[in-house]
Amino acid sequence: MAQPVLSPCVGICTVNAHGFCEGCFRSLSEIGDWLTYSPERREYLMETVLPQRESES
Repeated sequence: MAQPVLSPCVGICTVNAHGFCEGCFRSLSEIGDWLTYSPERREYLMETVLPQRESES
C-alpha cells in the first residue's frame, strides 16, 4: 500500500510579500512541484527549510 504524500498545508493559502504561503511557508513553485518531489526532499523541506522560514517571518 502506498504511503500518503506528506504536506505542510494547513489550509491558509495566502501568499505574503516575500512570495511564501502564510500557512505553510512554501513558495509558489514548491507548492506547484510538491507532488513531484521525492519523499526525502519533502521531508527536508518540512523539517529544515520551512521551519527556518517560519522563524524568520
